[in-house]
Amino acid sequence: MPEMSQMGLFFVAALLLAVTPGPGIFYVAARTLSGGRGEGIASGLGTGLGGMVHVFAGGLGLSALVLASAELFTILKWIGAAYLVWLGMRTLKSAYSKTDAALDLQAPPVAANTTSAFREGFLVEALNPKTAAFFLAFVPQFITADGASIMVQFIVLGSISVALNTLADFAVVFAAHHIRHYSASRPASILRFRKLSGLTMIALGLGLAAAETRNQ
Repeated sequence: MPEMSQMGLFFVAALLLAVTPGPGIFYVAARTLSGGRGEGIASGLGTGLGGMVHVFAGGLGLSALVLASAELFTILKWIGAAYLVWLGMRTLKSAYSKTDAALDLQAPPVAANTTSAFREGFLVEALNPKTAAFFLAFVPQFITADGASIMVQFIVLGSISVALNTLADFAVVFAAHHIRHYSASRPASILRFRKLSGLTMIALGLGLAAAETRNQ
């Protein structure tokens, strides 16, 4: 494993990257503004588990295989992009189909909603090849050849990065929840949040569709 000084440098770098606004943070914020804190937390846990898929895949060398193949990268990219766009369109449809009277903003999270939010968060992250590219570009910089096995080091460092990303997501969830809570007296604002959330997901999907492989 890296020495303590190297681990400290990794932790600082990973923390800075975790708090830097990116697609994951925007997605979790959008889910929170749309469905509340419960959905936001579930989404954050889901994206965290999806990130672990890339960590283990990177440790086993599968991510490198995907990124080396333009065809595999493109297939995964389009599946992930289409899924995000579909989620965004579904959120927009839900917002336009609800009336102010139909909104119960004080109701506790529905289990089915949080379950689907967790599942969707997992799929959004697991189907994002740019996450695989990130781990393969960032983590190896802190791996030492004379330490533990390369795979073990990659998984440990990648897991730390995922944990920091998830904590940053939770911070965003609570911030977005407060914004939503203060708007509870104005149901029209919540409907606008849902529409904005849908548009954000669609924009994230289109951004993923425009992603290129590392070799291009």
